Amino acid sequence: MTVEHFDVLIVGAGLSGIGAGYHLQQNCPGKSYVILEGREAIGGTWDLFRYPGIRSDSDMYTLGYSFKPWTEAKAIADGPAILNYVRETARENGIDRHIRFNHMVKDASWSSEDARWTVEAEQGPGKDRVRYTCNFLFMCSGYYDYDKGYTPEFSGMDRFQGSIVHPQKWPEDLDYAGKRVIVIGSGATAVTLVPEMAKDASHVTMLQRSPTYVVSRPAEDDLANMLRRNLPAKLAYGVTRWKNVLLGMAFFRYCRAKPEKAKQMILSGVREQLGSEFVKKHFTPTYNPWDQRLCLVPNGDLFDSIKGGNASVVTDHIETFTEKGILLKSGEELEADVIVTATGLNLKVLGGLDLTVDGRHVDFPQTMSYKGMMYSDVPNFASAFGYTNASWTLKCDLTCEYVCRLINHMDDKGMKQATPRLRDGSVEEEPWLDFASGYVQRSVDKFPKQGSKKPWKLYQNYALDIMAMKFGKVDDGVMEFAKPPAKAQREPERLAS
Repeated sequence: MTVEHFDVLIVGAGLSGIGAGYHLQQNCPGKSYVILEGREAIGGTWDLFRYPGIRSDSDMYTLGYSFKPWTEAKAIADGPAILNYVRETARENGIDRHIRFNHMVKDASWSSEDARWTVEAEQGPGKDRVRYTCNFLFMCSGYYDYDKGYTPEFSGMDRFQGSIVHPQKWPEDLDYAGKRVIVIGSGATAVTLVPEMAKDASHVTMLQRSPTYVVSRPAEDDLANMLRRNLPAKLAYGVTRWKNVLLGMAFFRYCRAKPEKAKQMILSGVREQLGSEFVKKHFTPTYNPWDQRLCLVPNGDLFDSIKGGNASVVTDHIETFTEKGILLKSGEELEADVIVTATGLNLKVLGGLDLTVDGRHVDFPQTMSYKGMMYSDVPNFASAFGYTNASWTLKCDLTCEYVCRLINHMDDKGMKQATPRLRDGSVEEEPWLDFASGYVQRSVDKFPKQGSKKPWKLYQNYALDIMAMKFGKVDDGVMEFAKPPAKAQREPERLAS
């Protein structure tokens, strides 16, 4: 078997992976790299999900890359526009030439003697095994299972005579025009689907077990559009990006410091649209704002659908599916032709990668996350993971910059291995994410832990992370650097360029 070697191997050609390729080219121009993508296309989430109305729930001035201005009028962009943005970034910078499609990475093993990873992937429909080696392994594979979304085991699902679909596997030929639709769920996907499907369906019912905080926001950012007309694109983008970052951080801190006031402020906006009684029953959660992620409603489209009679909300528990629809605990039966289970994702640790270090299997729940991107006792390995309370790309950009700083630092010092070591006995274990959302709570025990203080603490704070990852010391006393004996530093079979 021919083994290709790269300085850096990136897993995933989605939003994070393309960003990683760009940062490597800019900050480590002498390093070779390859991107292994399990699917056949660039885009990750934005290529996988095809349900009606799919869009971001973050503004594109913060979801976009720090280095590529978002120039469209809509700040809350639809899925195809975001996909085009990611693919355009790859094409403009030649990153697409580094991608190997249909390469599903399965396992990786680290050798301290050689200071390199050996990575194996399944290639193509035949799942032929291919092998690569690299000095640094960078996981940009997302946080959920691409193969299957989460659907609870509802009683009687096999009895329903209509169509049941999950948004993660949306059928291209699904015809819901003039039909009755039930969307089960109250999260970001549900509040996106309901107003979009209501344009063509006879009626759409959002069936929720419990309410979620919903916030209306203009689809366009007037200030951003004005700045773009009057300033150079990069300057206008930078100003808008920081404006939105600071507003988001301020609002999050306000929600945590004064949850009851924040709750009333959010609910007052919904009351103006739908009235007090409706909001009390269907839009008043039992938890505090930002205990779970808020749902964004651009231009109040969900509220308009409800007021127009094209959509409705039912808050109840499911007793069983029936031939005609869903029977609720209250005894009411909702009839439907199509049922959409917008019930969430299945989280997956690092794409299901099987990892070993010097022959020892890495049990990720037993590791601790270093700066939210590396893991205790795992050398030359990082993963891109975004914020729960802000845009994904903000953290991923910082992670990419830090990886480049780390690689360059090792080169400057003549080192080959960088490993976070937890030696401080006063650091206490905490859950990886302090988030009440169901998809997190179902799987949080499978993920690494975070620590009670830096650099093991996940602050979910962009400003603090800038200081730690962009300007903080690389050699911080926690990161251990090493170099294998010279005799072990042999070249692999074939060096890739």
